[in-house]
Amino acid sequence: AFWHSATFNNEGTKVIFTDELGGGGAATCNEAIGPNRGANGYYDIKRGQLSFKGYFKIPRHQADTENCVAHNGSLIPVKGKDIMVQAWYQGGLSVVDFTDSSKAKEIAFFERGPDSTASPLSGGFWSAYYYNGYIYASDFNLGLDVIKINDRRTDEAKKVKYDGLNTQTQASYREGGRDDHDGHGDDDHGDHGGHGGGHGGH
Repeated sequence: AFWHSATFNNEGTKVIFTDELGGGGAATCNEAIGPNRGANGYYDIKRGQLSFKGYFKIPRHQADTENCVAHNGSLIPVKGKDIMVQAWYQGGLSVVDFTDSSKAKEIAFFERGPDSTASPLSGGFWSAYYYNGYIYASDFNLGLDVIKINDRRTDEAKKVKYDGLNTQTQASYREGGRDDHDGHGDDDHGDHGGHGGGHGGH
């Protein structure tokens, strides 16, 4: 197990580390592996120190032929909330509310089912990124999916309009307005220039 990537919330007061157990090629979303390995780890940031709050892993057990583990994602810019969409390989896409970082919970998901039921086969969603009302997800075997999310809990995100998106960095966004990618944010966010390294990983 190892930390594969890191994603901050918009205020930079929380960080999610993803544990890509098995390197993305193993079946880890099952009862044998359990809920804490191959999962997200949530930490609050206070006075420059990390405080562990809890784990999240998709609640659906996957078949032994399905590679499944926490992987790449991005924030959905909802005012007053911390919400993220994330890829889990053949575990599909998961939308997670981590406003309470000790009780991260799934509020939506999309899953096709196993690419093969006969033998292990690598596949599923490698990444899932939110951009101006849509989720753009890359599937190993099927290509690009563009998914529209219609849910009252994420409707506020439609008010945020990005001028561009580099998924390897994290520009902060102004809640209810434009993003800070080109300096359009308000005074509270305009001097951030993003939250450091953003998403590492493969």
